[in-house]
Amino acid sequence: MSRREGYALHPKAHKALVKRTAKPGQNPGSRSRSKTSQYSLQLREKQKVKRLYGLLERQFSKLMKEASLQEGQSGQILLQMLEQRADNAVYRAGFASSRRAARQLVTHGHFMLNDTRIDIPSIRLKPGDTLSVRPHSHQTEYFKKLDDVSPAPSGLPAWLKVDRKKTTLSVTGIPSRDDAEPDINEQLIVEYYSR
Repeated sequence: MSRREGYALHPKAHKALVKRTAKPGQNPGSRSRSKTSQYSLQLREKQKVKRLYGLLERQFSKLMKEASLQEGQSGQILLQMLEQRADNAVYRAGFASSRRAARQLVTHGHFMLNDTRIDIPSIRLKPGDTLSVRPHSHQTEYFKKLDDVSPAPSGLPAWLKVDRKKTTLSVTGIPSRDDAEPDINEQLIVEYYSR
């Protein structure tokens, strides 16, 4: 999928992109001469963001519809909603090495939101929420060796406050556009859905 989008959707995908630069199903020696249409650019951007955050088509379109109903720029609101998901917050806090791994940790019920066990990765966090690892889950090998499995990220987003020793994260604000991936062109996604 990373090769198809030409973008590393997973931390380990960089190696695959360096090794094999051609799109899947394409001969590495041949070059595509057809001009890329505007629709194709919009579709590829939508697919890239959808796959980056691990959403299905219906989930993503519902989120875009919700973002378009709110006041402000739809593209930025969409990215804000994607960043506020519980699985993304776990990934951003450095408790998982990828969004897919963070999604699995949340789905398996290892986290508590405001002292209530959750297993739905799409829960949207609000300012004041606290996400912590369940006491029972502290005994698992994963969380005992957390620093080896998932080292602390170099830069934390401003909207999260993380305590790695207690394995808790607090939401201190709302994510800004700068907190999302820098090479996302959200305007193309808005254009795709406004056709």
